[in-house]
Amino acid sequence: MTDAPVHRSGFACFIGRPNAGKSTLMNALVGSKVAITSSKPQTTRHTIRGIVHRDDAQLVIVDTPGLHRPRTLLGERLNDLVRTTWAEVDAIGFCLAADEKPGPGDKYILGEISGIKRPIVGIVTKTDRVSPQQIAERLVGLQDAARSAGVELADLVPVSAVSDDNLGALTDVLVSHLPEGPALYPAGELTDEPEETLIAELIREAALEGVHDELPHSIAVTITEMNLREGRPEDSPLLDIWAELHVERDSQKGIIIGHRGERLKDIGTRSRKQIAVLLGTPVHLNLHVRVAKEWQRDPKQMGRLGF
Repeated sequence: MTDAPVHRSGFACFIGRPNAGKSTLMNALVGSKVAITSSKPQTTRHTIRGIVHRDDAQLVIVDTPGLHRPRTLLGERLNDLVRTTWAEVDAIGFCLAADEKPGPGDKYILGEISGIKRPIVGIVTKTDRVSPQQIAERLVGLQDAARSAGVELADLVPVSAVSDDNLGALTDVLVSHLPEGPALYPAGELTDEPEETLIAELIREAALEGVHDELPHSIAVTITEMNLREGRPEDSPLLDIWAELHVERDSQKGIIIGHRGERLKDIGTRSRKQIAVLLGTPVHLNLHVRVAKEWQRDPKQMGRLGF
């Protein structure tokens, strides 16, 4: 009589400095876009869960905001969210971009997790951007930085989400640190995030393109209403979505709207295409820009905006 095959299931989170490639890596492992990506630091503001299904395992990846030294109440709350997440998962993936040496921010985060009793996997991301020699240097540098902070890495994996290098190996490593157990989510489910959250994030991703300085941190998006349009044939549905983009100052409102509304129109065009793919339904998007003065520092306004 042969033993039944072992099935593992559990949670792993990706942590690291802002813009370390965490969201892009999660999307690549899941095989679908479940987290928005941007070159702007601190793009991620929620813990987004992406689900990797295998015959022998179900790996739930939790993408977290980049841990940073906060300057606002929002920043403090995002950091608290990261710390809460890594206390609840089965394994932690610490991400370092291959085109950057370990810096003070990395050492700060490693110091923060030095007392965590979880397997910690060192992940060097964006390896498609550098030479094999530089990859080797980053692996050694990450190992040394971890040891200096009192962190013993359980594994060390270089990956590229763009060229798919070592993604399977990284999944194998993360799965090996999960406990035995049945699947936690139904087959085929890629995320447990509500549709409204994903839609709001796609709009914010489009709004982040081309903006500079502090504006990215000042943008928040809320969905106010979603309805299938009445009177449409069953085989030709149309979903009406009303959304609000919130900024902190009147000058920022002007930047988002753009000359004669061109920029807001572009945000709507790009995000509508992504939302239609996500939902599998044609979408009509109604966008409005509101000023919520200094909302990142106001607990009441942050609560209304979902933080």
